[in-house]
Amino acid sequence: MSGPSSSAVAQRVTSAANAVVVGGGIAGLAAATVLAERGVGVTVLEREAYLGGRAGAWSDVLDDGTSFQMERGFHAFFRQYYNLRALLRRFDPTLSFLRPLDDYPILGPNGEAQSFAGLPTRVPWNIIELTRRSPAMGWKDLMRIDGRRAARMLSYNNEDTYRRFDTDTASEFLDSLNFPPAARRMLFDVFAHSFFNPENDMSAAELLMMFHFYFTGNPDGLVFDVARTPFSTAIFAPWQQYLEQLGVRFECETTAQTVARDDNVWRVETDRGHHEGQGLVVATTVPGLQALVAQSSQLDAPRWQQQIDSLALTLPFVVWRLWLDRPTRRDRKPFVGITGRGILDNISLYHQFESESRDWADSHGGSVVELHAYAVEPGFDEALIKAQLLEHLHELYPETAAATIVEERWIVRRDCPAFAPGSYSRRPTVVTPFPQMAIAGDFVRLPFPSALMERAAASGLMAANHLLNSHGVAPEPVQSVSNRGLLAGLPL
Repeated sequence: MSGPSSSAVAQRVTSAANAVVVGGGIAGLAAATVLAERGVGVTVLEREAYLGGRAGAWSDVLDDGTSFQMERGFHAFFRQYYNLRALLRRFDPTLSFLRPLDDYPILGPNGEAQSFAGLPTRVPWNIIELTRRSPAMGWKDLMRIDGRRAARMLSYNNEDTYRRFDTDTASEFLDSLNFPPAARRMLFDVFAHSFFNPENDMSAAELLMMFHFYFTGNPDGLVFDVARTPFSTAIFAPWQQYLEQLGVRFECETTAQTVARDDNVWRVETDRGHHEGQGLVVATTVPGLQALVAQSSQLDAPRWQQQIDSLALTLPFVVWRLWLDRPTRRDRKPFVGITGRGILDNISLYHQFESESRDWADSHGGSVVELHAYAVEPGFDEALIKAQLLEHLHELYPETAAATIVEERWIVRRDCPAFAPGSYSRRPTVVTPFPQMAIAGDFVRLPFPSALMERAAASGLMAANHLLNSHGVAPEPVQSVSNRGLLAGLPL
């Protein structure tokens, strides 16, 4: 999607070139990788002490002296994350750090359960099979569904989908389908919550894109892989080493404050000095980008500034990791989505897939359990939220009710992008109005379906390609699922 590469086009820069990448998350590292591989000298600036951004991990120590790597919560590596996986294969060609899961079950109230194991990967067979096996969907229920409206879930077509549905909320669209409440809860609500945006404040077009990217347009199935070891050791330490071998310089605990361009060179002022480069990629969080633009007087393109200012964050999310003195049942799945249980959105059993947690559980006869709440109102009562999360954990996994919490880590963050109704047309793209400057992150508008870590990776590749284009260098291939759904183009 970045344009064809040709043997007649240069594969590397032919003269001295350098660039500054602000942000050491997935988007920034993706851009740095392609630039460095094509011969550009790269400096990466990261405000945290560790790389990885919202997927990063940092060192911590339990009260018993056990050191471990703490993360901001569970991350799934879906098989259609083509760009992210291509980057990770640079330093782990077989992706040996990943472990495939065989299911992505959803647990609901009253013992309801929905399995996604073994589904066909092609439409319409995956939908037919999912409907057939759903305990919440009978033939009478199917007859009540608005078939024409439901068919639009198979007609994704990028610009047309956003033109028709971006001003609607995800909640309004799901209401219009007339699915029975139990089926909607099991099949759609948990899916919508997985993107941190509440249904009432999320664009229906964004939901349709996600549904296409993860299910109806995805030829690789809905189940995913998980990391066997902490992200810091599995991903970001070897990625940094790979880049340093290419000459990339890293400056962590460094915050970019302003950027300016003079004599075709970008100058980035930081709290520790300054860096210069002909190219600039800004791959920060939404607040980080907005602050940098606001403080940089030369970034004075009014329409673009309005796009940056219009970006917003969704509600906070909560991660609560618990070290328990008792094991969970052996037949429990490593990861389950939760619906109809208040604010609890998923349960991850870290001791079942992640090495540090497994070692602790084995040596203590316990378990390491992580609970997520994806969208909680600001100013919530922490004690109340914890009580609710524990209550639902004990209801779903009764063996945990008698367990003592040996250790815990409680994380609340509000830095995930919002995808509000009507926001698509105002969302900035990778390309900026300024020469040799690009932005990247999971908030940018891309011309193809993508989300979360994969959107960050794809945008980073595109940012690097934008800078390389001025040097006449062939672009890095960027992949995605099909841009059109099965019924795209039909008059629905």
